[in-house]
Amino acid sequence: MFASAQHVVVFSGAGMSAESGLNTYRDADSGLWEGVDPLDMASIDAWERDPEPMWRWYHKRRRQAAQAEPNAGHLAIGAWGNKAQVVTQNIDNLHERGGATSVVHLHGSLFEFRCAECARAFSGDVETEVPPLCPACGGLIRPGVVWFGEALPQREWEMAEEEISLCDLLLIVGTSGVVYPAAQLPFLAEEAGVPIVEISPQETELSPLASVLWKSTAARALPQLATERDTH
Repeated sequence: MFASAQHVVVFSGAGMSAESGLNTYRDADSGLWEGVDPLDMASIDAWERDPEPMWRWYHKRRRQAAQAEPNAGHLAIGAWGNKAQVVTQNIDNLHERGGATSVVHLHGSLFEFRCAECARAFSGDVETEVPPLCPACGGLIRPGVVWFGEALPQREWEMAEEEISLCDLLLIVGTSGVVYPAAQLPFLAEEAGVPIVEISPQETELSPLASVLWKSTAARALPQLATERDTH
């Protein structure tokens, strides 16, 4: 499958970055939601009620992501160049820093910002304890991530649908497959008869779709796939 594939799509989730030291969301011991109500830190209602704690929480996460290094899995995907399209649920920038040339962020990015009122992109100083104000309308600047209660960005969703519909191999890496609507995307590949390889230490909600279930981690398995492609 890997030797013959020309258009590989990597569909990645939080487990992709776990070996770079970034916590996943639902790990029983260290998950981001362990001890934190997601609706307090990742909902539009919480932002409208009290934005400052959320601003500081995302500032901390952004700093952690900036200090993390791409792991061997990110670097392996980057080595594939334009043969690999990444569709990720992650809001870090480790895919880009690992060399991936095309990345679709379904859930936004910690490193992008926009006005909560007029939606204008913001590129000013964000190293602040409180949200800065939009120079255009005076609204609060917010992290450019998707929260509970918000729709996924339409442009990115359409790009993801197109890429997965056109690929000839889908790699599912590091996602539990429980977050919708993103988890719907692998079904497009299944409907098109595209081979699906899931790389995960444990079975997930998406495992029944997989042609091959490789019980490994991103940093262990993906470099082997890169080597396999190089030898063919």
